[in-house]
Amino acid sequence: MQYFFFNVTNPDEFLAGAKPFVSQVGPYTYREYRPKENVTFLENGTRVAAYQSKTFVFLPERSVGDPDIDMITTINIPVVAVMNKVKDSFWKSSMVSIWMNSLHVSMFMTHSVNELLWGFKDPLLSRIHRMNPEIDEYFGLMYKKNGSNDGEFVYHTGEADFMDYGRIARFKGESKLSLWTSEQSNMINGTDGSAFHPLLSKKERLYIFSPDLCRSIFMEFEKDVEVKGLPAYRFTPPRDVLASKEENPANEGFCVSPKECLGSGVLKVSVCKKGAPVVVSFPHFYLGEEKYTNAIEGLSPVREHHQTYLDLNPTTGVPIRASKKAQINILINRISGFPKTKSLNETIFPVMFINETVVIDDTSAAKLQKLLLMVTLVTNFPLIIVGLGVLLLLVFICLIVCVRKLQMTTKEDTSYSPVSNKEGDEKNVRTNIDMTPIIEKS
Repeated sequence: MQYFFFNVTNPDEFLAGAKPFVSQVGPYTYREYRPKENVTFLENGTRVAAYQSKTFVFLPERSVGDPDIDMITTINIPVVAVMNKVKDSFWKSSMVSIWMNSLHVSMFMTHSVNELLWGFKDPLLSRIHRMNPEIDEYFGLMYKKNGSNDGEFVYHTGEADFMDYGRIARFKGESKLSLWTSEQSNMINGTDGSAFHPLLSKKERLYIFSPDLCRSIFMEFEKDVEVKGLPAYRFTPPRDVLASKEENPANEGFCVSPKECLGSGVLKVSVCKKGAPVVVSFPHFYLGEEKYTNAIEGLSPVREHHQTYLDLNPTTGVPIRASKKAQINILINRISGFPKTKSLNETIFPVMFINETVVIDDTSAAKLQKLLLMVTLVTNFPLIIVGLGVLLLLVFICLIVCVRKLQMTTKEDTSYSPVSNKEGDEKNVRTNIDMTPIIEKS
């Protein structure tokens, strides 16, 4: 898991109405462990329940610096969240504004990478916590997520139908969500991204449910690739996934209200982030409208660096390489009752993006290659038998032809013609005897 932050270099100028300048800082890399725990088979083995905890361990050799020392200036998310929470009440807005001034709280904050990720005690939240203990006084982008889980998943095992292998049946005891405004948007479709059914087709659309996005997304085939000698299909999310309702009417259900419908490439997820104005996108607003990129100086979307992809072996459905990239943004605009926002225009402000990657290890790749070889042999066994039969038949015919030729050659070599006739020989002998002169002795 790699974290990249957007450090703001001109916060005061931005509050005065100028375009913000950001510089990308990262990666800060962590080894991520995701074991399945409390695994329980249900319904005669057709389903299985499990929790997936996530633990992160820092890797200094793969990071750009020390997260305890490196400081990042970014938008003050707790302040913006509180302002949006009380903006409809003049009394609450006035009180929060007074608190902000007394605590010297600004629209921007500067903290270390570790504090921004894993949590720090926020002065404004601490003040509110005294009045409402349900409000946590600590804030962090990954606060309480190290060693935690998203809740119980129930998966199909594929026992009843192999096409259902890995598909999510329930999440937190529910078969669908209740966050969005349409039946289709609330559906829990697909797997959790760690497993897919075997015998994948290039024409199918793969669905993945992401608790971080509070919704399911889909991916489509892009091209054939090879990873460590293993063939794979690359699936990527198309522009339609985060397209506006004008481009993709099916996405209208992800608008909590008409005012909260944003353009292509971004999705407001405040409904599952305790009302905070959190907006998700691909890094640098890749696949998004140009207005979001143009509003921030320092962004430049590049497909090779910011595309999410999934490389799956088509025979087994096993992910052999993957890269999940997502950006966390905060929607900021002018809010009545807060003078510090008077010069602000509506801006989707980038805070951080992640690059979560996985590649199959060499040992597993070797095992999978052997498995694919066995599958190939078993699948083609009838053809192999027929081929061997044809080959043996050809060999048999060749042997017969060779034997026949050998017999013909042998017969020709042992055949002969008579040199003389016996009767003729006898006559010749007699004639010679008769003609021999007899000499008498005196």
